[in-house]
Amino acid sequence: MEGTGMINDAAVRQESRKLWQYLASISACILVVGVGTALAWTSPVLPQLYAADSWLVITKEQGSWISSLLALGAIAGALGSGSMADKMGRKKSLLLLSVPFLASWGIILVATEVKLLYIARFLVGIGVGAGCVLGPTYISEISEVSTRGTLGALFQLFLTVGIFVAFILGSVLNYTMLALVCALIVAFFLATFYWMPESPVWLVNQNRKQEATSAMSVLRGEDYDPKQELNEMQKEAEASAGKKPSLGDMAKDPVNKKAMIASFGMMFFQQASGVNAVIFYTVMIFEASGSSMAPELASILVALVQLVMSGVAALIVDRAGRKPLLMISTSIMSVSLIALGYYFQQKDGGNDVSSLGWLPLASLIVFMVAFSIGLGPVPWMLMGELFAAETKAVASSVAVMLNWSLVFIVTKTFPMMNKELGTDMTFWIFAVVMACATAFTHVLVPETKGKTYQQIHDELQGGPTVDKSVQQLKAIA
Repeated sequence: MEGTGMINDAAVRQESRKLWQYLASISACILVVGVGTALAWTSPVLPQLYAADSWLVITKEQGSWISSLLALGAIAGALGSGSMADKMGRKKSLLLLSVPFLASWGIILVATEVKLLYIARFLVGIGVGAGCVLGPTYISEISEVSTRGTLGALFQLFLTVGIFVAFILGSVLNYTMLALVCALIVAFFLATFYWMPESPVWLVNQNRKQEATSAMSVLRGEDYDPKQELNEMQKEAEASAGKKPSLGDMAKDPVNKKAMIASFGMMFFQQASGVNAVIFYTVMIFEASGSSMAPELASILVALVQLVMSGVAALIVDRAGRKPLLMISTSIMSVSLIALGYYFQQKDGGNDVSSLGWLPLASLIVFMVAFSIGLGPVPWMLMGELFAAETKAVASSVAVMLNWSLVFIVTKTFPMMNKELGTDMTFWIFAVVMACATAFTHVLVPETKGKTYQQIHDELQGGPTVDKSVQQLKAIA
């Protein structure tokens, strides 16, 4: 345990304990498991409902609405979640999100017509959209700089846990039992997160410093002196006091404008990669490919790979950095999508693809590996890292609304694109988008690894070192 003192005018504080930062983040992310199950629920369930002997036979058009209405609900959920979190607090807001989740699974359990499934999917979407705003916000505000990357990556990791659980259980459980287990996951979140501390950042912004100190003693350990960290939060709160900038106001500020371009840009590319279309329609993609492996088994394998690699990402993101992972991720995804498009071009062209039966599975596994180490977790981290306290709620809500708007567009149009353009051309379009994402990351996304918000702010502003160099040049001139 380090002592406190001053070295080179920099405060040195004893090392904090990380246990409760991990416990609180993991507890919050149990809700994210619920998000993952809601997302992937359609993959095992829709083929059952399309069957002629189904208890509720639906058309492909109705199935596309069941898939995509979640995204519309998520847009609505994201819209008001930022202001709700600012008024009620991060913890209470997250706990309240259990209501739309449980209501949705309850309706699914008793549904007798497709309209009820539409309502259920829209409701769960509200919880999903708000959870995607509040989860990363809560985690970024309770974690210190040294753990922020790893804890931030837990969001994507637990999302993939939920997807994997839905694929596994969907292959062995019937419709009713699957919905019941999904509801129990949300109940488990309620039972654990109720005991977790509120965000110290939010408490300081509410002038509840004593409660913030108590929360910090839980999150950092009783032997840790939180004064300097709380003072930094207080300074930021005072600087932002009374400021409620609109999106237009943020766009006029050069620093916020750069942060918005980077954050919103990566949210765009995350969904324009087609990843949710792949997740929603995994089983059907493999059925169409004619792969030798059973579609349900192949989808489980893809989800397992995504789960494992999301865990790897959580371990390496604070070492490798955000920017390198994003560039590696998007470039590999582009190559794997080109390969997948090539397979479907050969198959749909009437060529013998028996020797290429391995290619769809291999391409999707590589795609998911690459997505899971970069484009999956990092945009959610950037959303929590690039914005100041007074702009985070607005920026996060808009970022998540953009994300889910694209989920809706991609999942709703994916079957139509396959039909009108061909499956090969559809995947090649996604490949071109990923190549553009690599270039975008290189030029416009700042590195945030191991940096405080002030350091990130300085970099977006041009950096202190750049400013000094300019001043020196002016002095010489």
